[in-house]
Amino acid sequence: MKIEFSERANRIKASEIRELLKLTVQPDIISFAGGLPAAELFPLEKIAEVSKDVVLKEGKAALQYSPTEGLKKLREIIISQRLNPINIKANLDEIAITSGSQQALDFTGKMFINEGDTIIVESPTYLGALNAFLAYDPKYTEIPLEKDGMDMDKLEEVLESGVRPKFIYTIPDYQNPSGITMSKEKRKRLIDIANKYDLIVVEDSPYAELCFDGEQLDPIKSLDTEGRVIYMGTYSKTFTPGLRIGWVVGNPAIINKFIQVKQGADLQTSSLDQRIAAEYMSRYDLSEHIQMIIDVYSKRRNVMLDTMRETFHKDITFTESTGGLFTWVTVREDIDTKELMQEALKENIAFVPGASFFASSGHDNYMRLNYSCMPEDKIRTGIERLAKVLNKYYE
Repeated sequence: MKIEFSERANRIKASEIRELLKLTVQPDIISFAGGLPAAELFPLEKIAEVSKDVVLKEGKAALQYSPTEGLKKLREIIISQRLNPINIKANLDEIAITSGSQQALDFTGKMFINEGDTIIVESPTYLGALNAFLAYDPKYTEIPLEKDGMDMDKLEEVLESGVRPKFIYTIPDYQNPSGITMSKEKRKRLIDIANKYDLIVVEDSPYAELCFDGEQLDPIKSLDTEGRVIYMGTYSKTFTPGLRIGWVVGNPAIINKFIQVKQGADLQTSSLDQRIAAEYMSRYDLSEHIQMIIDVYSKRRNVMLDTMRETFHKDITFTESTGGLFTWVTVREDIDTKELMQEALKENIAFVPGASFFASSGHDNYMRLNYSCMPEDKIRTGIERLAKVLNKYYE
């Protein structure tokens, strides 16, 4: 049988990270590859208790269809607990529930990108966003990252040259994959630039609450006075990804279009999952749970960075993230980390080669390391093994 997929479908490729994770499920492999939260920290007993009560007390509604925009109670909780404390003021018509923030990325592409349209992304940027947008055949303009976020001088230079993107996509807090955080000054400047050139900013914020050092910065959305920032949040990194609860915040016209697109995609996010999340957030303080996660992850980060300082060759550099899940390693330009990955797997170590996180080709001398999923002893052992593989190139 001849199968003829659409051009859009043929542009979609398997995620290299997802494919790589298939190689790392073996128990003897120390994996720094996934961007996963630590499963041992999930509040299983509390979720079990809440889930049982929701089914027994709200079962008919919980197992029925529900509004596309999301459960009202859950949206109210997100506004009061997750948005208002970071100075995002939103009404119910300015927020919709999505099946994880990944769905919001796909809907953004569907809503805004025509074939050949330009979008601006950070360099490097989140692979999942590149994959989500790719189906709609955009052209990418990459803006390099500096130690405090996107290079705003370069961004303005690009815009002054006449480039008019459909939107600017950014992950300002503990960026995936770099671990870099955009400074307060650059957040203000980005809003000023967006206002000047009449642009939409897509702010992807899955990691912002995982702040280890210093204070969590207010999001770009909190500076938005013209309704041009689309803000995406999720419970995936702070609660549990399995419930697939994300949210998108924007001006009512944009949120209404998200709802229309969602009606054609899946009608609604799971009624049961939304009610479980809402009931959990009503009974328990998620901020306390997040603090427990921070305590664990910050120790794991410290072990990884300390071991890298002790064992990596002095010419190998890496970011010292102040939160989130990742550090970003830069090796000599003639080293291809995809080939290096094969050597590391022989030592039962896994990481993600960095080239996948760029919209353009090349960039083979980077790797992303995750510190959230492994206990401290395995992190030390794994980094020591990785150092032996890496340092051979510097002898």
